[in-house]
Amino acid sequence: MMSKQVWKPGNMLYPLPAVMVSCGDKEGNANIVTIAWTGTVCTNPAMLYISLRPERHSYQMIKETGEFVVNLTTKDLVYATDYCGVRSGRDVDKFKEMKLTKQKAEKLMYAPIIKESPVSIECKVVEIKELGTHHMFLAQVLAVDIDERYMDKSGKFRLNSADLMVYSHGEYFNLKEQLGTFGYSVRKKTTTKTKNKSSQNKVNLPKKELKWIRTDTKKDSVKK
Repeated sequence: MMSKQVWKPGNMLYPLPAVMVSCGDKEGNANIVTIAWTGTVCTNPAMLYISLRPERHSYQMIKETGEFVVNLTTKDLVYATDYCGVRSGRDVDKFKEMKLTKQKAEKLMYAPIIKESPVSIECKVVEIKELGTHHMFLAQVLAVDIDERYMDKSGKFRLNSADLMVYSHGEYFNLKEQLGTFGYSVRKKTTTKTKNKSSQNKVNLPKKELKWIRTDTKKDSVKK
């Protein structure tokens, strides 16, 4: 008979996006911090949050300017994502060390976007909630920068062709296969004609080996 153990309260909500958050100060310095404690909080207006420990190097930058960018990560960015989570911007220039490209944001003054990310979400802080070990930055999305490589012929953004990465219980994974689409459980069956049309619009990117990517680094919700 199947049974469950009861543990003390803790964070066990996985998988989560492992995102690289870029930020900057008013003197022109920029940094990247890897964060897993992040998510959507509202559709309209578009809003999201990130949670940071106050002792992190990026914390004061974001608090001072009220700006940050959430950059989605992929299999190709897994090494940089991990590095930016375990090295401090006080000691190294993460953009330089990881050969990542700073690019001017469309709506922000201080925080840059990471050019190599398939999606960069420009955010303006509207509230800071001091919750405990972490402070939550509640922010409004001002702009979304997308990589045109993932646009198909019909103009649809094929984000899932980017080989996105997630973080689960100390390990990184990419997304291996599609199990369904939103609303598929109540949708009428797709005709062969519709399926063929959909396949014509598919973004043809170089095929990549799909496998899970493991790290021995035990991660907190955020890093340095």
